[in-house]
Amino acid sequence: MASTNFTGEIKREIVKAGFDNACCKTASLSAFLRTSGSIIKSGSQVGFEFITENDYIAEFFIGFLEELYGAELKIVQAKTDNRNGKDRLVFQCLSERSLYILGELGIVEREIDSVGLRIGVDKYIIENECCKIAFVKGAFLGTGSCVIPREKDSRSGYHLEVIFFNKQMADDFSTILAEYEILAKCVERKSSYVVYIKSRESISDFLNLLDAQKSLLKLDELTDLKDERNRINRVANCLQKNFDKSILASVRQIYAIENIRETIGLDELDDSLRKTAEARMADKEASLKELAERLQISKSCLNHRLRRLEKIAEELTGD
Repeated sequence: MASTNFTGEIKREIVKAGFDNACCKTASLSAFLRTSGSIIKSGSQVGFEFITENDYIAEFFIGFLEELYGAELKIVQAKTDNRNGKDRLVFQCLSERSLYILGELGIVEREIDSVGLRIGVDKYIIENECCKIAFVKGAFLGTGSCVIPREKDSRSGYHLEVIFFNKQMADDFSTILAEYEILAKCVERKSSYVVYIKSRESISDFLNLLDAQKSLLKLDELTDLKDERNRINRVANCLQKNFDKSILASVRQIYAIENIRETIGLDELDDSLRKTAEARMADKEASLKELAERLQISKSCLNHRLRRLEKIAEELTGD
């Protein structure tokens, strides 16, 4: 399964569920702008813009901006992403209310004579338990992605990540996840900071936190499929190894019997060893079980006789 498809399914599930409370809408919007947005300035006005290639996500958050703050956004640019051929839309909010909105979302700190960017997460934005989860959802809707093994390629691994523009935000996001026993790592990638998790169990916990139950079910189904395929491969490899060992043993036995026949002849062997040697030479591909049944002896007895034949050949040839 392609990562973009599964990522899209998770995001659509989040959007479809929506948020009931204004505080959760605020938290998710704050996280979305923290990951997909940037602050802009024109003259004395300070505003913001965000970039997305998903119409439904743009509509989702534009709806929150209109509902909560009466803000109006406009599309200022549309260009094609060379990586996937999709159009990337740039939405802009630059008005007398945009600075107020940024303050309400905990993105800027307003003082009497100045405005500063808040580096970390505003604790009041995630004060409630529901808002913490909404913040995680908003961040994933912004720059989140999830890669899971494709059905026909068990070699691909598990990887979920969310990208931030500064380390403090990435650390704060990791701290939120840790509160739900989801251990994430952070790595710097160019000018961004990537919070990521790579274990199947942690990704399952993350999806469960998002309440993305359909996506979680699909992950479990694909995981079960991969585990079953791996189990079958292990069994097949084990059988192949056992088969290879039996072939090598048969080759050694035949080589030993031929050496005995060429040096002293099989008639010089006692009756039980001669019959065993003749049975092996009569059917060189027979399994030990088949040979034992024909000779009407146990497998352990047959193994003992074959080892004696190999020992005799070693003594005769000096190998």
